[in-house]
Amino acid sequence: MELDRFSRPALVIVDMQNDFVRVGAPLEVPEARPTIAVHQALLAACRPRRIPVIYTKFLAGPEWTPIWEWSPQVYPPVCCCWKGFRRYYKDVGNELDCADIIDEIYPEPGDPIVDKFGYGAFHNTNLDDLLKARHVESVLVTGTVTQICVEETARESFKRGYRTTLVSDAVSSYMPDLHAAALDLRHLTQPGPSQRTTISPLVDIRSQLVKPTDPDPA
Repeated sequence: MELDRFSRPALVIVDMQNDFVRVGAPLEVPEARPTIAVHQALLAACRPRRIPVIYTKFLAGPEWTPIWEWSPQVYPPVCCCWKGFRRYYKDVGNELDCADIIDEIYPEPGDPIVDKFGYGAFHNTNLDDLLKARHVESVLVTGTVTQICVEETARESFKRGYRTTLVSDAVSSYMPDLHAAALDLRHLTQPGPSQRTTISPLVDIRSQLVKPTDPDPA
């Protein structure tokens, strides 16, 4: 039986924040910047169709957690991804909240923003509740970093029963080999008729998106 991979979809944008995307950021992912245009096109496809858009933020501080040992940039005085900590970014010539979403794809009023203190966007957050409240059945996952927060979020989405698609040209990493490995389907689930996780570029997705309120085709 062929599955409808995009039934009642939602878009989950993972950690497209100033401290990851902006030039010279403490945890800069240069390859995230080329995905901005893809995100803009995906948002332009989702919003007229009233497809829910949910953003996530990776946050650190001020209380220590074990994740600090993995990313020492979160320690003072750098304070990477500390909510409310302001940093100057030369590519925009301005001081911004380092943990905030980048201006180019900034949330619209009413878009939920999920704060997380770990990698996966479902762990100890209300993301699953937000999706269920919107009757979501499938999830599009984008953002950065591919093999860390993005992949973990996709795995968690799959485990919760959502038909999950990684938008391959809207995810990014600072390590090309690990980026490629994370986009290998074998790292997400076994292939077969019940497979719930796929990898697709935007061009293969846009035409398949329909309003969540639309009736099923006859």
